[in-house]
Amino acid sequence: MTPHDSQLLVDERDELPVPLGDRPRLQQVSTERAPHRTAEPPRRPSAGDFTSERMLRAQAEPARGGWRRLLFQLSGGLVNLGPSPTELRERELIARVKAPVTGCRRIAIVSRKGGVGKTTTTLMLGHTFASLRGDRVIALDGNPDAGSLAYRVRRETTNTIMSLLAHRNEIVRYADIRAYTNQAPTRLEVVAADDDPRITDALREQDFHTAVELLEVHYNLVCMDTGTGVLESAAKGILQLADQIVVVTAPSLDSARTASSTLDWLERNGHAGLVEGAVAVINAARPKTQIELDRVEQHFAARCRAVVRIPWDPHLEAGAESSLEQLKPPTRNAYLELAAAVADGFTSDRGPERRSP
Repeated sequence: MTPHDSQLLVDERDELPVPLGDRPRLQQVSTERAPHRTAEPPRRPSAGDFTSERMLRAQAEPARGGWRRLLFQLSGGLVNLGPSPTELRERELIARVKAPVTGCRRIAIVSRKGGVGKTTTTLMLGHTFASLRGDRVIALDGNPDAGSLAYRVRRETTNTIMSLLAHRNEIVRYADIRAYTNQAPTRLEVVAADDDPRITDALREQDFHTAVELLEVHYNLVCMDTGTGVLESAAKGILQLADQIVVVTAPSLDSARTASSTLDWLERNGHAGLVEGAVAVINAARPKTQIELDRVEQHFAARCRAVVRIPWDPHLEAGAESSLEQLKPPTRNAYLELAAAVADGFTSDRGPERRSP
């Protein structure tokens, strides 16, 4: 053996020259014994083997519409390009909207300025949830100034929140509470406010506690429309009950300033958790406007968990009965984005702040 050969050791496993100093490590590795394992008995076939995942050939899901769907149909299913990126995005949003909730989740739609679209936002958010989820969704009109939420759906009863409270001891089952709600084709139910503002103005914090306690027994999501006065007893009651808030602003300077000051007030008055998990809505945004909506969106994005811009839509301008089907596609998609953003907060917990007196 030459001096050069004495400095190398060939590892027979890969035939690479290995320095002689590494021989002990290689010898140690090569002499280690694998741990003893007891052979598992072979699995016996059973009827449970016959599942779709096991026995059916994997097939790409076709597109639901558009030219991709047409091509799939014309080719007899031979050409399947799958869903478009837009459709995949829609499916992802729908999956987020269907996020499960434990018990009842209470969402307050707020702003200190009137006419910004709180009622419309409450209604369309409720419609979106009710049309896609399998559980029960209800909207409660908590506007003490003769709220109009119930006039935006088909009226099935003249009962209001006041009659609900008056007969609360008689309500035991879901069938009992249905006598006090109006149901839309989407399955969204609405509890109306009284037409006389002198009656609804008499509602106090404890009244809304009682009403929501009745509703949360039978519903998984409660969307609460509010008035403009966050200092009023009724609004304070709703805020104490809320798990999440949606703050609404119109695409104008004064409205955005008021919405931001609403968040300031909430932070100063023990509701910092609601602000942190809030979703901001820029409602009825037109393509061309003097205000820099991108900057408005950036402002609320720095303060809230999410911001959603809802386009102006002629169907909503009338203030009459509204449906998702009559909205323009961009508006309908924006409400889907809003519902998904709100549903992303279903796993959060306000902790000790929740339901404080």
